[in-house]
Amino acid sequence: QVQLVESGGGLVQAGGSLRLSCAASGSIFSINSMGWYRQVPGKQRELVATITSGGMTNYADSVKGRFSISRDNAKNTVHLQMNSLKPEDTAVYYCNANVALASGNRLAYWGQGTQVTVSS
Repeated sequence: QVQLVESGGGLVQAGGSLRLSCAASGSIFSINSMGWYRQVPGKQRELVATITSGGMTNYADSVKGRFSISRDNAKNTVHLQMNSLKPEDTAVYYCNANVALASGNRLAYWGQGTQVTVSS
């Protein structure tokens, strides 16, 4: 099994910054892409940013220029630096990892979610 543990959420004023972190552990052979998604009540979960093992990144248009995703392949961690936060960034943020297991299977895993609240 694989576990993703997130940290770093919280309450911040508009214009402020937060840094989210996610650590993957368990029977991991390798991790392809890692990323962050977010969800607000009543809406579908949406992509925020992803990063491949080679460092290629992809961002939602709404966060380009404000958010930055990074990862440490040796530690199986991924981070999301969020700057210039807006009230519309308020959501539960979920870490995602596409994992190749030691068994040879490939599965997608999700973290438990961390709340980010941006006050106006």
